[in-house]
Amino acid sequence: MRYLTAGESHGPQLTTIIEGLPSGMPLVAEDINRELSRRQKGHGRGRRMQIEKDTADIKSGVRHGETLGSPVTLVVENDDWKHWTKIMGAEPLDDNEAEEVKRQITRPRPGHADLNGGIKYGHRDMRNVLERSSARETTVRVAAGAAAKKLLKLVGVEIASHVIEIGGVKAKAPAMNSLQEIQEASENSPVRCLDPEAETQMMQAIDDAKANGDSIGGIVEVIAEGMPVGVGSYVHYDKKLDAKIAAAIISINAFKGVEFGIGFEAAEKFGSEVHDEIAWEEGKGYYRKTNRLGGFEGGMTSGMPIVVRGVMKPIPTLYKPLESVDIDTKEPFTASIERSDSCAVPAAAVVAEAVVAWELAKSLTEQFYSDRMDGFIASIEEHKRYAKEF
Repeated sequence: MRYLTAGESHGPQLTTIIEGLPSGMPLVAEDINRELSRRQKGHGRGRRMQIEKDTADIKSGVRHGETLGSPVTLVVENDDWKHWTKIMGAEPLDDNEAEEVKRQITRPRPGHADLNGGIKYGHRDMRNVLERSSARETTVRVAAGAAAKKLLKLVGVEIASHVIEIGGVKAKAPAMNSLQEIQEASENSPVRCLDPEAETQMMQAIDDAKANGDSIGGIVEVIAEGMPVGVGSYVHYDKKLDAKIAAAIISINAFKGVEFGIGFEAAEKFGSEVHDEIAWEEGKGYYRKTNRLGGFEGGMTSGMPIVVRGVMKPIPTLYKPLESVDIDTKEPFTASIERSDSCAVPAAAVVAEAVVAWELAKSLTEQFYSDRMDGFIASIEEHKRYAKEF
């Protein structure tokens, strides 16, 4: 499986083309739109989320509600495009029209791709950079992740996400017994937090940051259950599934760190306090008594729940902007403001869930027969029986 995304933040549309989904997989627009709606929610989001009502149109690869095995094209139109047709249009401008376009950006924003991207591609107008480097691109990554989640669900893999920290406010570990409980509690929280007391404090921290013209970041957690044992590989660095997931998390805009299981806490503990003891039961097969390693050993799934966390820095565009330098005049200026989220951590949890789902689904299609959905399911079930009897 692979996918490619295209489109700019204020362009006419965002597009993703997905290749490698098995034929015969049920897929309808509602599967995608449900996930897109989740991405737009969350306390601290800005006005752009009120302008855009993201929905996907399936343009290819699906007939009568089932995938064909050919590439699936998903398109999300940008409602705000009508205000940007001249500024972001594909057609050349004449001299008079070019003079009317006043939104050229020559002041790079600290913490963004503006200056580095301008230097790399030779753009004197850094709108050419920020339009693509914008987190709006994650819209169609969530769309691709929605297709991956549908595939996972059909083979018994469930996935959920929640927020465990915002602006230094840390949630207590949830006293919940199932992934379904985590999903429901997360969906019902404005900040996707499972701790009601921390939820209130997080919302206050977001409001305080916004009132001060500032922004705050946080930590999200993604949990996946039902993955078969031995998915991934130890034989080469680029075949390790946890490494692929780590790369996917870091690829999300503003994410700066990732960990599995107890993660960095392992540096403070003895080996006896870190590694998961192995046990075996008739009818159940092998399992781990604990899950400190977050569902991975040697780059492969252990059969335990996958637990991965990502750290999101505060959004770098501020209402009290940091200093920058105009690339034309070389004079100092305060950076321009292009968006107004004071905190996007709850939405980022949904994006993290999507990219993890994609890597899990991709790994399954690489390891098991995946031309047809029925054969894909049968191949995974056979592997589960083999692992149980090993």
